[in-house]
Amino acid sequence: MYKICFVEDEEHLASVVKAYLEKAGYQVIHFSKGADAISYIGKDVDVWILDIMLGDDINGYDVIKAIRKENESVPVIFTSARDQDLDRILGLELGSDDYITKPYSNKELVLRVENILKRCYPKDKNSSIYFYEDYAVDVDKRVVTQKDKEIVLTTLEFDLLYLFLNHMNKSFSREEILEQIWGLDYFGSDRAVDDLVRRLRKKMPLLRLNSVYGYGYRLS
Repeated sequence: MYKICFVEDEEHLASVVKAYLEKAGYQVIHFSKGADAISYIGKDVDVWILDIMLGDDINGYDVIKAIRKENESVPVIFTSARDQDLDRILGLELGSDDYITKPYSNKELVLRVENILKRCYPKDKNSSIYFYEDYAVDVDKRVVTQKDKEIVLTTLEFDLLYLFLNHMNKSFSREEILEQIWGLDYFGSDRAVDDLVRRLRKKMPLLRLNSVYGYGYRLS
């Protein structure tokens, strides 16, 4: 799963865009202040989306300068309410990869992100580690950690978690989950699914593992 750092001081806009990007299957870390964004530099990030004009003393140009000192290749998209050639040129000179003018549509932003990922990461990201909220899920080692503390999952709990992480925002019926997790030869009650979901939610409360009424479950 690709991780996006989104730096935007307009809280309502940020919450809407963050939700839209997450729906598209990305992990999104939001910062409203440039200083907080700079403090995050050095961690694993696949794309930065920077608003030029931020509310504090540190603007988007300051953030990209700090990013480029640490990483010359990570893609950066600039956003601004000012459609001026000077902003575009300065952004390119500082190492931005794209520029989008406010107000922009969420769909256009997602397309820009997808295009940059295809260009900068020509192969799919085959990392065995998924990141979700504070969780890191190592598929190869079958280990889940939260801030370096391991969360012990049973085999079935881990298999269920991996199923949902690998199919973000997809709704699975209880019957489909039984087939995927227990196998075609399982003849027990689908209440086993509800019990397994309950146990996983208890161990990983930050999971947005939502019930789909009368059908099954979906991770968003």
